[in-house]
Amino acid sequence: MAGICNGRVVIVTGAGRGLGRAHALAFAAEGAQVVVNDLGVGLDGAGGSAGPAATVADEIRALGGEAVANGDDIATAEGARGLVATALDAFGHLDTLVNNAGFLRDRMLVNLDEDDWDAVIRVHLKGHFLPLKYAAAHWRAETKAGRAADARIVNTSSGAGLLGSVGQGNYSAAKAGIIGLTLVAAAELARYGVRVNAIAPAARTRMTEQAFAATMAAPVDGTFDAMAPENVSPLVVWLGCAASSAVTGRVFEAEAGRITVMEGWRPGPTADRGIRWTAAEAGETALKLLAAAEPPRGAYGAE
Repeated sequence: MAGICNGRVVIVTGAGRGLGRAHALAFAAEGAQVVVNDLGVGLDGAGGSAGPAATVADEIRALGGEAVANGDDIATAEGARGLVATALDAFGHLDTLVNNAGFLRDRMLVNLDEDDWDAVIRVHLKGHFLPLKYAAAHWRAETKAGRAADARIVNTSSGAGLLGSVGQGNYSAAKAGIIGLTLVAAAELARYGVRVNAIAPAARTRMTEQAFAATMAAPVDGTFDAMAPENVSPLVVWLGCAASSAVTGRVFEAEAGRITVMEGWRPGPTADRGIRWTAAEAGETALKLLAAAEPPRGAYGAE
């Protein structure tokens, strides 16, 4: 198994099912040695099993690739350190980290419990930060030791993080936070040879196949399966390989056969009076500026 990631060591979190599994298999098909991380929890984060990660690692080895399973909780410092150590112990180095793990606890805001808020923020946002932190610390040490890194981090945001999604305040906030983390990491880690980007994928997973059943359903007539998670993985693999060295701090939407570069906050219409506004003047001016601005896209699920 040789390809554009030949010789690279890649960690994929949440790789036991769905998008993570598709990414792990795609990296292996392009020659990467893969650490398959997954806790094997339920859709809401409950329970746990070593089975999903082991199954994917077995799949990769059966296809002629190299992989090891890892069951560390990446939302803890100990687990994140252990994940990086697994890659180094098994394969001797680390080149790419794909942060993908997550689950849902959807509620409207007035019904959203604090525990459900904390759990989703923890797995998505803290579960991105800690693996990133310890992988980056490794690459910084390598650079200081004279071994220049050519490293990649691919984070997983969502359309919910870009636009918001009704009934997913916790998830939307976490995914928006991941975009901010990506931008900071890209700026801070460039000096160590690390490129950091994010994707906002749309695909059929446990988190989407029930919430968006009609959109996510696989075709029965043999036509192109637009929502197959495997459609997202080619971009992730490219962002994780050496060829993407000129790309950092960017966010891409990936869905079916479509790739879109997302353009973030930019200054729009503006007015500068040169002195302080009164409240009434500020409001009148704001309305004029809004009338000249591009209208925002609505949140997913908004009427």
